[in-house]
Amino acid sequence: MDASLRHLLSELEEAGRRNDEQEQDRSRKMLNLDPETAHLLSMLLRSSQRTRLLEIGTSNGYSTIWLAWATHMVGGHVISIDRDEHKQALAGANLRQAGLRDVVELIHGDATQVVATLAGPFDGVFFDADRLSAPSQLALLLPKLTADAFLFADNVLSHPQEIAGYLSAVEALPQFDHLVIPIGKGLSIAYRQKD
Repeated sequence: MDASLRHLLSELEEAGRRNDEQEQDRSRKMLNLDPETAHLLSMLLRSSQRTRLLEIGTSNGYSTIWLAWATHMVGGHVISIDRDEHKQALAGANLRQAGLRDVVELIHGDATQVVATLAGPFDGVFFDADRLSAPSQLALLLPKLTADAFLFADNVLSHPQEIAGYLSAVEALPQFDHLVIPIGKGLSIAYRQKD
């Protein structure tokens, strides 16, 4: 990653932190991914050469930039969904500044409804929005995953009750290996190896 992109990500990280400290309304917070979690996610995606990523929860595009940078190296593409038009416009501007706007399709709408319309296939999915809806989204996505898919979810340690349904659903998937890494707010990683 070049210095200008690292600088942009540092600026977005700091701006998000300042915003969230001052903002009382949860819907106006950026709730960005922890930098170490973003870095780990990017390393896993790059090393496994993921090319069809789905992100649920765009916010201002901080994590989207990490995903897009990881997959553009191998000619990949990201679809990112968010229900907040203002945040998605901000994400679009940030992705343009990062030089990665053409790698990402931004979709505005309710994630569960949007996921139902997507064709796939996806070789990586990152759940980072409404944790209570994640099990329904996972059920819709299962037939749209590649044989060797990764599933990621943030906030496992910071919001254990809200994400419990998703974790139970992932644990019930017989072909997926699953673990929680205590990094940042807690990252769930599930992987299904191709036979």
